[in-house]
Amino acid sequence: MFTLPHITKFVQTPGLLALLNEFNASYRQIFLDGRALPSDPQPSWNGSSTASWEGDTLVARSNGFRDDLWMDMAGTPLTGAAEVTERFRRPNFGTLEIDATVDDPKPYTRPWRMKIVQKIVLDTELIDEVCLENEKSAQHMQTR
Repeated sequence: MFTLPHITKFVQTPGLLALLNEFNASYRQIFLDGRALPSDPQPSWNGSSTASWEGDTLVARSNGFRDDLWMDMAGTPLTGAAEVTERFRRPNFGTLEIDATVDDPKPYTRPWRMKIVQKIVLDTELIDEVCLENEKSAQHMQTR
């Protein structure tokens, strides 16, 4: 979700963080109510996620991914055996840091980490962008 050039909107309630993404008008739920990850989850595109706070860092753990996913447009695999831990932190007003550890024993010999730094976009609306034939939204996107 964070490696594509689309905006993700975070909407937080006491028990749930909902991530709304422009790509395919998708969403992700991260439960903040203390529940454990499911031991036998229904495989899905975004997996099952729970999180808790460690100081100023939200630590999310996810499992239950589909067995045929790519993590990015380069085709980096993610399988149903994956467990992903993300650490979300805002070091300052305009920045979101995401430090993720991927532990997926099917395609990888050991866990690996990546860090993504996002700029926070305020006072904007999400744009529905759905990957369909005759796509016309790319012409409206800016590149860095």
